[in-house]
Amino acid sequence: MELQKKQFTYKGKTLEELKAMDVREFAKYLRSRQRRTVLRQFQKIEEFINRAKTKLERKKQIKTHQRDLVVVPEMVGLKIHVYNGNKFVPVEIIEEMLGHKLGEFAPTRARVSHGSAGVGATKGSRAKSKK
Repeated sequence: MELQKKQFTYKGKTLEELKAMDVREFAKYLRSRQRRTVLRQFQKIEEFINRAKTKLERKKQIKTHQRDLVVVPEMVGLKIHVYNGNKFVPVEIIEEMLGHKLGEFAPTRARVSHGSAGVGATKGSRAKSKK
């Protein structure tokens, strides 16, 4: 028995059908908050996609500070470096990211890893620090 890979669909549309759509047409399939954002920023999104395509032709990295951009079908397959306030985090855009914002995939806060307590931090180490 061969296992077939399940074809990705978003609201009943395949990725090829979604890529053929205009950004504003795709917005009709999004949830209300994302739809409002895309319709308000569609020129910004199209400009970003055009710049990304020219950078790909020159074999340059696609870097951006725009964490509020909604992922649209034309971005699928791109590797975008999103700024998290400290460095650019590489994000590979996949189908499941459609409708989400780029900033969701580049966390701004690092995980806390607590080390051992320093000298003077506990009552037991206070006696050692006076020596």
